Amino acid sequence: MGRGGSAGTLAGPEGHGALDVVLEGLRRLEYRGYDSAGVAVITGNGIESRKKSGKLTNLLDELQANPLPESLTGIGHTRWATHGGPTDRNAHPHLADGGKLAVIHNGIIENFAELKRTLSAQGVEFVSETDTEVAAALIGELFRGEAGGDLTRAMQLACQRLEGAFTLLAIHRDQPDTVVAARRNSPLVVGLGDGENFLGSDVSGFIDFTRRAVELGQDQIVTITPDSFEVTDFNGKPAQGREFQVDWDAAAAEKGGFASFMEKEINDQPEAVAQTLLGRAGLDGKLQLDELRIDPSQLKAVDKIIVLACGTSAYAGQVAKYAIEHWCRIPVEVELSHEFRYRDPIVNANTLVVAISQSGETMDTLMAARYAQEQGAKVLAICNTNGSTIPREADAVLYTHAGPEIAVASTKAFLAQITAAYLLGLYLGQLRGNLFTGQIRDILADLAKVPAKIQTVLDDSDQVKKLARTMADTRSVLFLGRHVGFPVAMEGALKLKELAYIHAEGFAAGELKHGPIALIEEGQPVFVIVPSPRGRNSLHAKVVSNIQEIRARGAKTIVIAEEGDTAVQAYAEHVFYIPETPTLLAPLLATVPLQVFACELATAKGYDVDQPRNLAKSVTVE
Repeated sequence: MGRGGSAGTLAGPEGHGALDVVLEGLRRLEYRGYDSAGVAVITGNGIESRKKSGKLTNLLDELQANPLPESLTGIGHTRWATHGGPTDRNAHPHLADGGKLAVIHNGIIENFAELKRTLSAQGVEFVSETDTEVAAALIGELFRGEAGGDLTRAMQLACQRLEGAFTLLAIHRDQPDTVVAARRNSPLVVGLGDGENFLGSDVSGFIDFTRRAVELGQDQIVTITPDSFEVTDFNGKPAQGREFQVDWDAAAAEKGGFASFMEKEINDQPEAVAQTLLGRAGLDGKLQLDELRIDPSQLKAVDKIIVLACGTSAYAGQVAKYAIEHWCRIPVEVELSHEFRYRDPIVNANTLVVAISQSGETMDTLMAARYAQEQGAKVLAICNTNGSTIPREADAVLYTHAGPEIAVASTKAFLAQITAAYLLGLYLGQLRGNLFTGQIRDILADLAKVPAKIQTVLDDSDQVKKLARTMADTRSVLFLGRHVGFPVAMEGALKLKELAYIHAEGFAAGELKHGPIALIEEGQPVFVIVPSPRGRNSLHAKVVSNIQEIRARGAKTIVIAEEGDTAVQAYAEHVFYIPETPTLLAPLLATVPLQVFACELATAKGYDVDQPRNLAKSVTVE
């Protein structure tokens, strides 16, 4: 099984060499997270394959030592291990039909054990521990038998028997000008070139070669040749994908002069927020959202909002809760997607479910959103990836337009998600009459100032980086916040866990005396996100009191505060100021120093901040 990236290419005589295209695609898909890599090409002698555990460089070394012949048809894969460890033998591609068939796979085949027993009884021998090899063997048996030597038909028949989530790509020696792929609950995109066609887990796999793409629907199969592509469903009936134009180029997926994608993406945030805001309001001052296919009368009847998300996206939802409840007077619940459908949630036609996912392929969130729709709720997706599964299946879409996010740990997508959620709250407030046009215009004006303020925070981040470098040996960091500062604290802790592999926890500051203060000892670093003294004054005073409490017990206090807030200086060893902004919008600024800190500390420890251990960019299995 693989949960990483897949790439396939098929070119005519004037096209690009298959191996070069596939390797470039895998390089661009490294951000998805993986622990082995492999390729297979069709040559004059049949199929030849190379695969190695570890990073892509290991595969490149293997190819240099044992080169593959020139080819115009090839597939490649970066695997994230589930069934079977990250070994050379378990790496993809997997061969079947006497070495004449090669298959790669993202996802999980849930009934692989049953299929394996059946195939073993028929004399099929397996060399790996993977569910993917079982799928390859099944396709091979069907190719030789019921499919009559037709790879597309073999794939259709196999998919009718497979259960689970999968994207499968297959090539066969007997059809050297063909690549066949299938998709169920796992991403797959077709790239349309001139005399050559491509397949990838996402468009970055072939962005160097074409910007024309086709997004496949659920339970669809595509067959590509150098000059054509044909889409069917699993039963062989003709079907259609959705063609679209990729709106960013290869340069956007590069580091832009920064040492890491993460550093680049942190610095992309002013643009990410600006692009998410761009074009949302008409000349009349009223908001216009992307693909709002929900009737206004239904939105007016909404009496509860449930935000579904995981990880960083869930913290974006927690920030959104404060703003939406304040502006719209609708109760908002924020649910971890993987818990939602297992607790018998109360959902009906008056519930609006907001599914937040950077990739649009997060399996937990996708399955939770489908469950909500089955219960009669309408689903609105907040997503960064055009044409991905969650927005395609949702009743409405609000795209974040943050551009490609390559680093595994999310930064700019987080701020863009918060921005999009603010827009949703304002839109609902406009629709339901909770907010007047003038109020919306004022809030949008404040939001429009945020990108420049984020840039100010970035320009002033040298002291944050310096502090991070001095704390490279730190074993534990705590984060405290109140109101919208609470989810910011949790996100700050998550970034440190993801990147630096040290203990970090975010607490609601009011909880401190209810238990967590027991963790405070001499030298314990604690970040405190302080509310604006201009807003809820009682909260500001209470948080300042928290700072005094922990400092009196030996904590090393590091404070994020608003410009002009001198009250914190006497109680903080370090103060990092952010520009003045309305309370509800403050997370867009307060988060940035915490991202910078985590990135710099992890870099000082010598870690790969773009691809942290054990993590994948897009979690496409439950």
